[in-house]
Amino acid sequence: MTLLAFACASAFAAEETQEPAKVVIAASRISQIGVADSANSGVVTQQQMEARTVYRPGELLEATPGLIVSQHSGEGKANQFYLRGFNLDHGTDLRTTVDGMLVNQRSHAHGQGWTDLNFLIPELATRLEYRKGPYHVDEGDFAAAGALAVRYADTLQSGVASIGVGQNGFRRMLLADSPRAGKGNLLYALELFHNDGPFTRGDNFNKVNAVLRYSQGTGANGLDVTAMAYKGRWDATDQIPQRAVNDGRLGRFDAVDYTDGGSAHRYSLSGNWRADGGRGASRVNAYVVANELDLYSNFTYFLDDPLNGDQFAQPDRRVTTGLNADHRWGAHRIGFQLQNDNIYNGLYDTVARQRRATTREDHIVETSAAVFYEASNKWSDKFRTVAGLRMDHYRFDVSSDLAANSGRSRASKASPAVSLIFGPWARTELYVNAGRGFHSNDARGTVIAIDPKSGEAVDRVTPLVRATGMELGLRSEYIDGLQSSFSLYRLDFDSELVFVGDAGTTEAGRPSRRTGFEFSNYYRASRYLTIDADLAFARARFRDADPAGRRISGAVEGVASFALAFDNVGPWYGALQWRYFGPRPLIESNAVRSRATSTINGRIGYNISPRMKIEVEGFNLANRRDSAIDYFYESRLRGEAEAVEDIHFHPVESRSFRVTLNTAF
Repeated sequence: MTLLAFACASAFAAEETQEPAKVVIAASRISQIGVADSANSGVVTQQQMEARTVYRPGELLEATPGLIVSQHSGEGKANQFYLRGFNLDHGTDLRTTVDGMLVNQRSHAHGQGWTDLNFLIPELATRLEYRKGPYHVDEGDFAAAGALAVRYADTLQSGVASIGVGQNGFRRMLLADSPRAGKGNLLYALELFHNDGPFTRGDNFNKVNAVLRYSQGTGANGLDVTAMAYKGRWDATDQIPQRAVNDGRLGRFDAVDYTDGGSAHRYSLSGNWRADGGRGASRVNAYVVANELDLYSNFTYFLDDPLNGDQFAQPDRRVTTGLNADHRWGAHRIGFQLQNDNIYNGLYDTVARQRRATTREDHIVETSAAVFYEASNKWSDKFRTVAGLRMDHYRFDVSSDLAANSGRSRASKASPAVSLIFGPWARTELYVNAGRGFHSNDARGTVIAIDPKSGEAVDRVTPLVRATGMELGLRSEYIDGLQSSFSLYRLDFDSELVFVGDAGTTEAGRPSRRTGFEFSNYYRASRYLTIDADLAFARARFRDADPAGRRISGAVEGVASFALAFDNVGPWYGALQWRYFGPRPLIESNAVRSRATSTINGRIGYNISPRMKIEVEGFNLANRRDSAIDYFYESRLRGEAEAVEDIHFHPVESRSFRVTLNTAF
C-alpha cells in the first residue's frame, strides 16, 4: 500500500477548486460512513499520499488496501498488478482512470488492459478513489476486481521547484505552478527523470513529462481543459532463470539478452465540464489520447531459435477517443459512455531490436457504447439501497495480414448491481453487495481462425467475459480516530480468457472462483502520528476438474502492509512502511510455488524554512533478496542442449537512497 514519495510538502498541496476553504484536507482519512456503498471503496487524500515512500509512480495506486504493484522488466514498461487473488498482468480487471481518461488499453500488442502510468506526476494527484468488485454500474470494462480513479489538481497553493538525486543513477527535476489567467488558472508542470536501477546494465530510463491545464469555476460548477505529454525510453533486464543464478552463470541483477527494452510516448487532450443547479448535477468528460509503444522482450532466450535467439517485438500505436456524460437528479442517475480505439499493432521476431520475421500485423478498430441507470434510495434512517443496470455494446473490426484472421464481431452485455446498506449504529455500517461485470477480450481473438505461429486452426473466444461478485462488509468509526473496514467476498469468472501477446494467440481458460477477506485500518493516534494496517487473503481456484490441477498460476494469496507516518514534530516529519505479499502457486498443481516478498521503505524530512525542505528516502531498507515477480516455464540458455522448466524471477531493487530538495515560490 505504499505510495510514491512526493517532492512537495503539504503546504504546497493542490486544490480542487478556487475556494481554498473547501479543500483543506483534514489530518484524518475522509469518513465514508453514510457515503460509501461497500466496505471496499474509499478516498485517499493528498496528505495521505504525501506521507508514503515508493519507488515508481505506478505505486501511487498502492494506497488501495490489498493492491500490490510490481515490475518484471524495464522501468518504462507498464507495471504488474495483484489484487483479490488475481495476477492482473499489466492491468486486466483493474480499471484505472486519470481525470476520467481510461488508462487501460484494449487489444494491446503485449497484454489486454495494458496500464502504463509513467505519465503520472504524483505532485499533481490531489485524490485517489478506489472501488472493488463489480458493484458499480458506472465503471464497466476491466472493473471486475477493482476500479481506481486519480484526480489531478486544478491549482497549486504555491509554485514548486524540486530536484532529487540518488543511488543507481536516480535524477529528477520538477517545476510546477498555477498562476491566474483571466477568470481561471493556468497550471503547468514539467518533470525530467532518469534512473538506472541496480542492474548490471542499467535501465537507462529517461522520461519527460509535461502538463498544461486551464481551469475555472469550482468542483461543482466549472470546467478544465488539459494537455499532457509523456515520452520515455529504456533498456530492460527481464526475468532470469533461477538455475543460472544458483550455479553462478548469472548474478541477480544480470540479464540474458541485453538488447531488450523499449520506448513509449503518450499525448492527450481532455476536458471536463460540471454544472450543479436546481434541476440536478451534470458532468461531461471527453478526451483523445495518442499512445505509441515499441517493446522488445526475450523470456525464453534460445528455446525456439538456438542460433538467433527468441527476442520479439510488439509495437502498438493507437488513437483513443472517449466521451463520458452523466446527470443526477434526486435519487436518480443516468449516464452514457463512448470509446473508440484505432489500433495498429504487430508481433515480430527480432535480433538486437532488428526485425527478422513477421508473425502477424493487424489494424483494429474497437468501438464500445454503454448506458447506465442507478437509483439511490434512503428508505429509513438505518437502511438505504443503491441499484442499477448497465448495458454495453462492442464492435470489433480486425484487418490482419493473414486474411483468415480478419473479420468483424459484435457483443453486448447487461450488468446489474445492487447494494444494501444498513446503519449507521454506533458509527458503524453493514453492506451487502451483488453485481455482474466483465472484461473485454482482445479483438484479435474474437475473429481468429489460424494460429499465426503454427498455422493450425484455433477456436475463437467470447468477446466479453462475464464476472459475478457478491460481498458482505462492515465499516466502523466507533473508536475515535480509528477507521476500519472488513469484507468477505466471492468473485466468479466464466473463463480466464487471456490474449497471449508473447505468442500472438488467444487462450480460453477455465471457469474460476476467488473467495477471500480484506481488513483495512487507519488510525489517527495523535496530531503527530498516523497508522495504516491492512491485511488481505484470497483463495483462487478453477471451478472445473482437470488433471493439471485447480490452482491459478500467479494468483496472489496473502497480502499485508503496515505504515507509520509522523508530522508536526518540530521541523521534522517522516514515514516507515512495510509491505508483504506471500507465496503464490506457479503451476496449476501447486507443486511449484514462489517465495514471499517483503520490503521496508522509509523517509525522513526536515523543514529548513516555511518554503524549503529536504527529504531523504530509503528503499528496501532491509536489503532483502526477494522477487518482484516469479514465473515457471520452459527456457533454454545458450549452451544448454534442451529446454529446462524453471522458476524465472525479476528481483526487487537492492537498498538505495534518494535526497530531494523542495522549494516553494
